[in-house]
Amino acid sequence: MTGPRRRLPRPGLRTTVALVFATMAALVAVLIGTLGYHAAAGLIRDDERDDFTSAMRAVSGQVAGEQLFPGDFNGPSGLSEQLLHPVRVTAQALDSNGAVLPGTSSLDLPTTPDDRELARAAAPARTATGLRHVRGTTCRVGVVSLGGGRGAVQVVQQLDDVEELLEMLRHEMVAVVAVVVVVAGAAGRLVAGRITGRLVRLTEAAELVAASGRLDVPVPAAGTDEVGRLGRAFDRMLVRLATAKENQRRLVQDAGHELRTPLTSLRTNLAVLPSLDRLPPAERAALMADLAHEARELTQLVEELVALAADHRADELPAEVALAELVRTAAAQTRRRTGRQVVVDADDTVVTARPEALARAVGNLLDNAAKFDPGGTAPIEVVVRGTRVEVRDRGPGIDAADLDRVFDRFYRATAARSLPGSGLGLAIVHEVARSHGGAAFAANREGGGAVIGFTLGAP
Repeated sequence: MTGPRRRLPRPGLRTTVALVFATMAALVAVLIGTLGYHAAAGLIRDDERDDFTSAMRAVSGQVAGEQLFPGDFNGPSGLSEQLLHPVRVTAQALDSNGAVLPGTSSLDLPTTPDDRELARAAAPARTATGLRHVRGTTCRVGVVSLGGGRGAVQVVQQLDDVEELLEMLRHEMVAVVAVVVVVAGAAGRLVAGRITGRLVRLTEAAELVAASGRLDVPVPAAGTDEVGRLGRAFDRMLVRLATAKENQRRLVQDAGHELRTPLTSLRTNLAVLPSLDRLPPAERAALMADLAHEARELTQLVEELVALAADHRADELPAEVALAELVRTAAAQTRRRTGRQVVVDADDTVVTARPEALARAVGNLLDNAAKFDPGGTAPIEVVVRGTRVEVRDRGPGIDAADLDRVFDRFYRATAARSLPGSGLGLAIVHEVARSHGGAAFAANREGGGAVIGFTLGAP
């Protein structure tokens, strides 16, 4: 049994483009050359045929107009020179027996029985034409009878010169086609080299990224054509991947740091559980309450980590959202959870956005306002104007040093470290706003409190 047939490697793009250029140029050159050759050959052959026809017409007209003898076509001053000089034909006279008259032939063309019959013909200007092959020479021959049995005239046109001319034209056409193919192949290879050179470098960059995992590989991005656009798109993709990788690394580090505290507390409390029945009732209740609190904190932290790390944009399709309705629904949920009064002042703006993401962002803003003003009596206010959503509270406000960091992941101001929470709520607000083409903002409110919110752009 024979093994599987090995497939030959495909030629590179540069070679392929060069071959395509050469093939197309060859096809065009062959087509044009063939058409040109046939047109030129037809014109030359028609011209030669017209010359022969003109000569036959001149001789026939002269013979029909007056009584002529074979000797009249003899010599430099004979009718042969007068009638046939402008055209590329010659003539020889035949006597009454059909023999060639000495002095009238330069070709020594032998006669045929048909020639001799016309030489003996009684009627003048009878004609016969045809091709003859004599000693490797092709001739077009026409015979005109002189009448009265006086002889005939042979009009002879050699065709070998014409065919040699056409043969030379064919050779020149082939040479031109060969030159065109070579030039087209070289030009195609040059053009392909300019195009594929960047593609080769881009491929090498992609292979290096795949092999090493590096995202700082230089990418050729010059040019305004499709290859240049591809390079720039690939470069932007690497930048996005590098950013995502860095964000992922930071998220893992920050998550590990934040999870360490509740897990340590849980391990400490779990170590006490075997002796739970020996603890006083008050300490036992405090231990169980602490375990429940740490479990809730851990659950909330994990949920917010998942919400922040997972990209749900591909799962939730944008839809038309009435901001007033969405904000009022979030305000009602906050009232039920916290018991705080929430006042909504919203216009009738409708945006195209991801409803669940917006609802989570607004809910986080309201929870943040309630958390930082737990004993407040002033209502929490939500104001919607166009694509701007802001939540106003009368809490302690935000320190100037913390204004630029409140949307960082896991960041918690000094005043907030004793409060429950993971430090991810406002980071989620920032991510939702950014994914919708907007931005999050935070400021202190005149008269006390904070104003925190976001603007929307395109989802």
